Amino acid sequence: MKSMKFATAAVIAVFAFPVLAQTTSTPRIDKRQQNQQQRIDKGVQSGQLNQKEAARLEKGQARVQKMEDKATSDGKVTAKERRRVETAQDKQSRRIARQKHDKQTAKK
Repeated sequence: MKSMKFATAAVIAVFAFPVLAQTTSTPRIDKRQQNQQQRIDKGVQSGQLNQKEAARLEKGQARVQKMEDKATSDGKVTAKERRRVETAQDKQSRRIARQKHDKQTAKK
C-alpha cells in the first residue's frame, strides 16, 4: 500500500515537474530532460526499475535540472554552461540505461 502511494505521487510529480521547469533558452536540454524522465517512468511501469532505483534516478534528474536552472538564472546560457549541463545529461542517460537493464526488478 505504501509503495502504491509513493508510485502514484511520483507519477504525478513527474508529469508536473517538466512543465514547470522548461525554459525558452534551452529547448534541446528541456526536451532531453523530458525524454529521460519518460524513460524512468516507463521503467517503473514495466517493472525494469524498482522504487529505490527510480528514486535515485529522479534525484539525478533533479540535480541536472538544478544545473540548468543555475545556468539560465542570468538570462543567457553560455556554451560552457550548455556543455556542462549536456555532459551531466549524458551521464544521467547512461545511469538510466544501466539501471533499466540490470538484474534488479520491481517486486510484484
